[in-house]
Parts: sequence; structure tokens; C-alpha cells
Amino acid sequence: MAPLRSFLVCLTVLAAFVITPSSAQLNAGFYDEVCPEALPEIRRIVCQAVDDEPRMGASLLRLHFHDCFVNGCDGSVLLDDTSSFTGEKTAAPNAGSIRGFQVIDEIKAAVDKVCKRSVVSCADILAVAARDSVNLLGGPSYKVQLGRRDARTASVNDANRGLPPPFFSFSQLLSSFQSKGLDLKDLVLLSAAHTIGQARCTTFRDRIYNDTNINAKFAASARRKCPSNGGDNKLKPLDATPRKFDTTYLNSLLKFKGLLHSDQELFKGDGSDSDKLVQYYSANLYEFFNDFSVSMIKMGNIAPLTGNAGEVRRNCRKIN
Repeated sequence: MAPLRSFLVCLTVLAAFVITPSSAQLNAGFYDEVCPEALPEIRRIVCQAVDDEPRMGASLLRLHFHDCFVNGCDGSVLLDDTSSFTGEKTAAPNAGSIRGFQVIDEIKAAVDKVCKRSVVSCADILAVAARDSVNLLGGPSYKVQLGRRDARTASVNDANRGLPPPFFSFSQLLSSFQSKGLDLKDLVLLSAAHTIGQARCTTFRDRIYNDTNINAKFAASARRKCPSNGGDNKLKPLDATPRKFDTTYLNSLLKFKGLLHSDQELFKGDGSDSDKLVQYYSANLYEFFNDFSVSMIKMGNIAPLTGNAGEVRRNCRKIN
């Protein structure tokens, strides 16, 4: 795969969407004095990882999402199973699907080295790596709220219950997001993170063979990638520009070319509020970037551990 050095700007921010909502628990300058080198070091490693494999940007973004939606943004998704708990990695929405753990390990080691101690939490690393992944693939930048601490446990059952699967209906999706303090606007904007990355055949097979609200030519093309039986792990991009953070995903929904059932649930062509949001953001890149940033910060504020709660892990895969 050809490197993306000509596109990625590793040490500077590409866009000036400096969104900084206030948070009583977290703040953007948390590491400014204790380790000002931390955030540039995270960006350096993320840039290298995305340059080596552009898909990794989507994978790191997804890790942050899957972390926050299960008991809050606490780094629990990174924990390996132990004798006392079965963690989130083997949950149905995660098994054989979430990836990027080795990049997080590399970031943690590099950050601890420049900080000369373990001061940056794994949960914060996930949040910053997600932001940098979006930005490096052409999307907005924003001020990540920081100061999360890491969980000492994880639950496979909580992950199975907390993560919305790709076959959810619109009402199920909205209910899932509302249970986390997010709203319809957040649902549309955060789902639009599917403008980067790929999906496994097993996640979209039912849609391309059984759904009726799908473009016929698009479905036929997808079936060539995903047979009716077997090939569960074959990949197809979630939109036509999987290496670029843009509005292509949203525009594809308008043409009934959403790859996942849950994607197309956001636009049904019935004039609903969800339809209107998809139409608006598909035609307004600046507003999409701006409001996506706000929703990412909002998601990153879901039930963080702060103060003396939890810990700052020395190894993101296991408790201290």
C-alpha cells in the first residue's frame, strides 16, 4: 500500500474547528503542565499507524466509541480477560472485529517514556487517538476533554447489552443513544463516522440480500463481495471514500446505498427529522465538521472516571 505522507500532516492540526465545551469533570488542558509532550507524541504514533494502514484510523475511532458506550469512557475495552472477569473483547459486537490494540500499546509506551512516568490514562489515549485519526484523514480537529482514569474491570455482558448492533432499527438506535445521554443529532453525526473504514460481510449480508430499501445496483455489487454463505470476514468499504473523512457516507444514504441496515435506518425518505439531518449535513461540510466535533466531545464525556476513581494503567491491557 502506498504511503500517505503527502496527505497526512503529522505534527500540525489540519482544520481550525476549535470546539471546547465546558465540562465539570474533564478539561482540555489536563496534561499541559504534567506532561505537555503527551499529545504531540500520541499524534506522532497515530500518524505513523494511519500512514502505514489508512484503515487503522477508523479502527482507532471505533475503539473510542466502543469504549464509551460500555460503562463510560474508561479504557475498559482494552482489558484482556482475567481469572476474575471476562472482558469486552469477546463480546459479540467486538469479537474478531475491534482492532488497533497494538497501536494503543505503542502509544502508551511512547507517552510514558516522554512523560518519564505513567501519567496519561489509556482512556485519554483512546479519546486523543480518535480525534487525531479523524483529523489526519481530512476531518476536523477539536479540543479533546481530558482527565479520565482507567477502569479496573470489564464486562462481556455489559458490552453485549451496551453496543448497538448493525441490524438495529431506528427506534432501537435512538433508544441506545438516548440511554447514554445522546440525542438524535448525535446519532446521525456519530454514525457518519462510517465515512471512513470498512465492514465485514457478516455485518451487512442480511441487508444486501433481504432489505428492500436498497439501491439495486449497489446491492448487486455488494453481493459480489459478500456471498450468501461463507466469507464472513470479507471486507467492503462503508462508503466510496473510506480513506477520507467527508460527507460521502451521508450522500450515499440519500441514494439508499447505506451498507449496514443501521446506516440506512437514518434516512428512509419519509421526511422525518432524521432524514432532514442527513440531508442538511450531506450538503454542508463545514457544519458537519463543526457539529461532529461537538458530538464527539459529548460522547467522550460519558461517565468518565475522574479524581481518585479507577487508576492510570501502566499497561493498557491489564490493571496495575
